[in-house]
Amino acid sequence: MENRIGNDGIKNVIECKGISKYFGEGANKKEVLSTMDLSVKENEFVVILGPGQSGKSTLFRMIAGLEKPSTGHIYVNGKEVTGPNPVIGYVFQRYTLFPWKTVMENVEMGPKLKGVGKKERREKAQYFINLVGLNGFEDAYPHQLSGGMKQRVGIARAYANDPEIMLLDEPFGQLDAQTRILMEQEILRIWEKEKRTVCFVTNNIDEAIFLGDRIVMLEGKLPSKMKKIYNVDLPRPRDFTDLAFLELREEITGETELAL
Repeated sequence: MENRIGNDGIKNVIECKGISKYFGEGANKKEVLSTMDLSVKENEFVVILGPGQSGKSTLFRMIAGLEKPSTGHIYVNGKEVTGPNPVIGYVFQRYTLFPWKTVMENVEMGPKLKGVGKKERREKAQYFINLVGLNGFEDAYPHQLSGGMKQRVGIARAYANDPEIMLLDEPFGQLDAQTRILMEQEILRIWEKEKRTVCFVTNNIDEAIFLGDRIVMLEGKLPSKMKKIYNVDLPRPRDFTDLAFLELREEITGETELAL
């Protein structure tokens, strides 16, 4: 399958065609995701919005090649996804750092496994450590870092692999409200500086509006279905108290049981 160009002339880097997902067999077979089509454009910031247990992470795992769809096909850069793809970086909700390694060692792990020389990978790791605001913590271990700092390390580690596409699966869900807002601002700053295609999972409406170019809403009961797509035509940086922000928030709230 060739890369498809949308009506706006921008390439679709992710294409999900008629995908669904079942778990179990026979009488225990359970549909998690109902038939779904979704395209994501190059350098777009797409937010997948839905409550817990609505199939958001399952969708991400299929795009990343960690799960296979039960039906349909997923294409990344025009090639069907059949397994893990090096062009995709994945940031999980839980902190997945190696506790016995320093910040620097964690961030440089991907390039090291690819055989990149020490000097080059250290320079690359240092760039992304600086980018996420952790300059000075290169020799710290995960147990010495706050939750927000750990997630910054995870983001830097994912970027250090030079992915074209970033999948962030509720990365700020374990953070307190103040740190979460700070990290939302930081992820946008990084996205604007290091333009990549970003797909971001959340169950928070304000976070979805603040971050996304588009919001893909999933229904909150299984099997999950794509309920609605919102185009967020608000200038950046966005203000939580702006009238247009509040109007979109009210519209989305009326369609879901999610928290603000």
